[in-house]
Amino acid sequence: MSATERIAAIERRTRETAVNVVLSLDPGLTHVSTGIGFLDHLFSTLALHAGFSLSLACTGDLEVDDHHSAEDCALAVGTALRQAMGDAIGLARFGYAYAPLDEALARAVVDLSGRPCAVVELGLQRPAIGALASENVAHVIKSMAT
Repeated sequence: MSATERIAAIERRTRETAVNVVLSLDPGLTHVSTGIGFLDHLFSTLALHAGFSLSLACTGDLEVDDHHSAEDCALAVGTALRQAMGDAIGLARFGYAYAPLDEALARAVVDLSGRPCAVVELGLQRPAIGALASENVAHVIKSMAT
């Protein structure tokens, strides 16, 4: 699939995971199945509010922990976003948004400069959210940016 179609397909295979992503910058259906409920929620919510469609499937070594699956899903989705944007013609380089989500106020500032950086300040108070370790929430965001 070419970037001019605003769509990308990524397959990421490691010793620990198998991840398949199809992402379109245009709205559509979203189906996420990572084996980690809260991670599914994060990616589904991102696609919904960002206005893109996403198919994400991951099989990972969850019997060990959630780190490999969370990281590899984020790397694959980040790669798909970059590929789907192509040369970014017609896309604004900078953007920002505030959103009240549950009991939090979320703020995101994005720069499509091609120089990856993520500053994440979450202040999570518990060790895990469902089956996702709290430390991996920030790691997912940072991994998507690389």
